[in-house]
Amino acid sequence: MKTIWQKYGWIATTVWGSTLFALGFSLFLQPNDLSPGGISGLALILVELLGFGSVGMLSILVNLPLFVIGGLKIGKKFFVGSLIGMLLSSVLIDVFALVPMPQTEPLIGGLYGGVICGFGLGVVFVCGSSTGGSDILARLLKLKYRNVPIGQISMAFDAVIVILTGLVFRDVTKALYTGVTVFITGKMIDAVVYRFDYSKVALIITREHTAIAQAIGDRLDRGATLLHAEGSYTHNQTKVVLTAVKKQQITELKELVMEIDPAAFVIVQEAHQVLGDGFSRYSHNSL
Repeated sequence: MKTIWQKYGWIATTVWGSTLFALGFSLFLQPNDLSPGGISGLALILVELLGFGSVGMLSILVNLPLFVIGGLKIGKKFFVGSLIGMLLSSVLIDVFALVPMPQTEPLIGGLYGGVICGFGLGVVFVCGSSTGGSDILARLLKLKYRNVPIGQISMAFDAVIVILTGLVFRDVTKALYTGVTVFITGKMIDAVVYRFDYSKVALIITREHTAIAQAIGDRLDRGATLLHAEGSYTHNQTKVVLTAVKKQQITELKELVMEIDPAAFVIVQEAHQVLGDGFSRYSHNSL
């Protein structure tokens, strides 16, 4: 079962994330003529302009040429996963739209819809898929601009949708609410995609550097590096212990240091994407 999950679990995760996205869109955003941006937002605008069709149906039609580009550029798994995500989210958007939902205040709908849609999209991105459309373009650009969070790339596309929403619906308020939704969605995507990739880096200035480095390896199962240093006032030669640990280990690290040397000076910093043994491994397709 573990082997099967490791091989095919990403499909189930794509289905779950796509369902969440469709749920947030249909129950909170569409009733208020808001969108999280992307192709679904463009489809909502097209429905208003054309006067017929549904968001799900138009999303599928707009997505078809983009899938050709994405499939050729990123690979088979991304193509299959994105196809599943696109078809499922598009169909479920129309299905969930049939569910009666009490009318909410637009700002509340935009906030809750943005959180749910962003969470769903983040889950889909984490497993190496997308829901199609601008997600494919965002993923392609992410391969080129490696240092830019994928949520920020998506927000650049969605700024156009915000402007079009105001023009098509002739309502500045809806455009502003859509902008809030797009912002929340992008931040939620980044929170999900990068949430579990944060660690802590500690610099420990202590006379007991050897004992502390040894204890870090024995008790925390983490490596440590001794950096040569010199005191600016005394000019005494010393060593600084540098170590990277998981977030949940930082309290244990502090207790370990204070137990060995209560006079130690400890500096703790956030660390994003620590690569190497015991942490994550670099991949060309990493977000």
